[in-house]
Order: sequence, then C-alpha cells, then structure tokens
Amino acid sequence: MKKVGPYTKKVIEYFKKPHNYGRMKDADGVGKVGNIVCGDVMWLYIKVGKDKRGREIIKDIRFETFGCVAAIATSSVITDLAKGETLTDAMKIDRTKIVKSLGGLPPIKLHCSVLAASALTEAIYDYLSKQERQIPKELEAKHRQIEKEKKKTEKRYKEWTKTEEEIHKKEI
Repeated sequence: MKKVGPYTKKVIEYFKKPHNYGRMKDADGVGKVGNIVCGDVMWLYIKVGKDKRGREIIKDIRFETFGCVAAIATSSVITDLAKGETLTDAMKIDRTKIVKSLGGLPPIKLHCSVLAASALTEAIYDYLSKQERQIPKELEAKHRQIEKEKKKTEKRYKEWTKTEEEIHKKEI
C-alpha cells in the first residue's frame, strides 16, 4: 500500500472524504468513547432494521469524531465495515480488521482503531439496553472493559492534572 507521510493512501482518502459523517438525530443506539490523553472523542450512531431474513442489522450508521487523521479515518472505515451487518457480526469487528482495511496505521496511532471498535461496541450495547434486551456475555465483557479503561484513564488524568497544578502554583 502506498504511503503519504506516515499514513497509507487509504487512510488519507478516508480522512479527506469521510463516509457516513454526521449526527443521527433518531439513532437507536449511540456509542461515545474518548481518550483523555490524546483528546480524541468519537460518537457512533446506529439505526437498526431487519434484513430479508428477519435478522437485526445495522441499517444506517453515522459518526462524529473530534480528533486526528487516524481517528477520523478509523471512524469512517468502521461505518463501512458495519453497515448492513447483523448485530452479531458487527460485534466481531475489531481493531485488527479496521487497521487491515486501512492498509495499516503508524504504531502510535493504533489506539484510534481501538476507539472506533469500542464506539461500535458501545452503540450496540446502548441499543440493546434501550430495548431492555439481554446483553450477550461477550458484549457485556467488552462494555465492562471499556468502562474500566475509561475510569483508569480518568484517574490518571486527575493525577496528572493535580501534578500540573502543583507545579504551576510553585511557579507563581
């Protein structure tokens, strides 16, 4: 795959012309994830429908991302990967599939693919929760892991912020 700086040509294409970008007002499920350290925030919106066989599928999917080139590209590509998929198959989309679809990412940007996969997980979790449906064990485990990582990052961020405040006070 041809590269443009640290990114593949495909990453740049998804960044410049993102697919399925924008808010979905009547979403059935919303996944919001972020990384306090890098500042990326992703919202993923899904609309669920039925296919010809009566299975629940992601009928429509949109995203809003505030972040870097890789964050926008991974958000965009996951919408392409998930659209039309059953909820079960969509839950299987992971960072490896996202990175492979983009032809690779710089190692320092791999966390963006994790965020995109997590946003989809959270959107599906939100949908099933709103429907008061049983959450599959695998999805519940992923959701708990996302929540655990979020709390850990927030705790570290508070510690970093406190340290920065203490340094700032000493400088004054």
